[in-house]
Amino acid sequence: MTKKKILIVGPAHPLRGGLATYDERLCREFNTMGHQCEILSFSLQYPNILFPGKTQFSSDTKPGDIVIHSEINSVNPLNWLRIGRKYATHEYDLVIFRYWMSFMAPAFGTIAGLIKKKSSAKIVAITDNIIPHEKRFYDKRFTWYFLKNIDGFLSMSEEVYNQVAVLEPTKPRVYVTHPMYDMFGDALNKTEAKQKLGLDANTNYILFFGFIRKYKGLNLLLESFAKVNRQGLNLKLIVAGEFYEDAQPYLDQINILGLSDDVILRTDFIPNNEVATYFSACDMVVQTYLSATQSGVTQIAYFYNKPMLVTDVGGLAELVPHNKVGYVCNLDPTEIANSIDDFYLEAKEAIFIEGLKEERKRFTWSYLCEQLLRL
Repeated sequence: MTKKKILIVGPAHPLRGGLATYDERLCREFNTMGHQCEILSFSLQYPNILFPGKTQFSSDTKPGDIVIHSEINSVNPLNWLRIGRKYATHEYDLVIFRYWMSFMAPAFGTIAGLIKKKSSAKIVAITDNIIPHEKRFYDKRFTWYFLKNIDGFLSMSEEVYNQVAVLEPTKPRVYVTHPMYDMFGDALNKTEAKQKLGLDANTNYILFFGFIRKYKGLNLLLESFAKVNRQGLNLKLIVAGEFYEDAQPYLDQINILGLSDDVILRTDFIPNNEVATYFSACDMVVQTYLSATQSGVTQIAYFYNKPMLVTDVGGLAELVPHNKVGYVCNLDPTEIANSIDDFYLEAKEAIFIEGLKEERKRFTWSYLCEQLLRL
């Protein structure tokens, strides 16, 4: 294997969230394989006025095993020109852009274009989304500006893969499922995890995890959960993640549906060192998304061998074989509620865990790296 010099362009520490976690894990895998990989991240990712959460920054310690350059200002064209010219001189073999929203297209497109023009690097993109969940008037024009400078594409759902095929039919593209997130620490004993979270050890819990926006379908889950036999199952719902929109409609819905005693809200950002505790405490992870491409939450659930309930949107069903590792449901509250009831009444947890152990073998970081190198 020829050693490659690789640059990943995307969020990384001190920025927080799933994108940063992914990019750092990908960088480590390339280095483990014997390549030389670094990350080019942001000095300014979003102006505060555009960021819906409480803070963009992680409280975790800076990684000491990877090189991160925090230099891109997403709203400063002069910065893009300087960065593009600078990194074009570094003689990379492969530059990987992490593309998840059109807001980043002007910066990424400019940097990619300059590196492409002034060096021999191959420029590829990991496309989380091409058509965004929440559409804006500039999406199409900005996306085209970015795509024209990219030599090849890796998508983590068939939906996005097909979108790339329509927009860039002549360029190389590959579909690789999202690798398993294995960097949040070992699982805890379920009773111990409940104790750490201040939860009753004898109560059953399902988990909704991750930041909260409309397309994540928490409203659908609450409507469904109201139909579940909660008292008979001794069951509560944990909502663990920060609101990225107005929380009040959800709080009102909880009160109207009489769920105040059965929904546990932990709606601050969940730091990396607490992820294992939340997943270890629950019996099942529930993703009632209204739209989706792929989800990192699914891949955390795989690592902790947690059965899942997902809705049949985007690429979620591709990752969760129905009745093997969990349930794939339509956007129907009664169907979702019946599946939750079935999980407990038919004692499906042990059966699904065996399915999870088999399915998780196909979600490796080394395979993702190999496919990026082949583009």
